[in-house]
Amino acid sequence: MCDSAQRNIPAITFQRGQFVLYRDPEMFWTGNSGHTVVCRVDRVCVGGAYDLAPLPSGSPIYFANPDYMRLLPSADAMRDIDTAPLNADGAADDMTAAAIAWLTQQHATANQRPELPAQRDN
Repeated sequence: MCDSAQRNIPAITFQRGQFVLYRDPEMFWTGNSGHTVVCRVDRVCVGGAYDLAPLPSGSPIYFANPDYMRLLPSADAMRDIDTAPLNADGAADDMTAAAIAWLTQQHATANQRPELPAQRDN
C-alpha cells in the first residue's frame, strides 16, 4: 500500500506563530501520560519538521513531525464569542471573562465618534 493511501489527514503546512496540538508518538504508543500538548509553532525547519513551544511553558520540542500535529484554528477558540446569543437573558453567563472583555471593548470602540484628521494649513 502506498504512503498516500495510508494517510487519512491531508498534509498541512504550518506557519510560525500558529497554535497546534502535538502528540508525542513515542509517549503515546508506550502508554505514557502527557503525550498531547498545545504548542505554538516557533520555527519551520528544513525537511518539513517544526520546532514547537509548549504552552503555557515547557521544554521546547525540536523537529516535530507534522504528521503528529493538528492546527488549532482561531475559529474554534473564538466560537463562544461568535455564537453568543447576546440578546438573551443570562447570555453572558456561559461566556468566558476574556470574551466579555473583548465584547465590551468592541462596544465602547463602536460607540465612539471617529476622530477627524487634523487640518493642514495650505
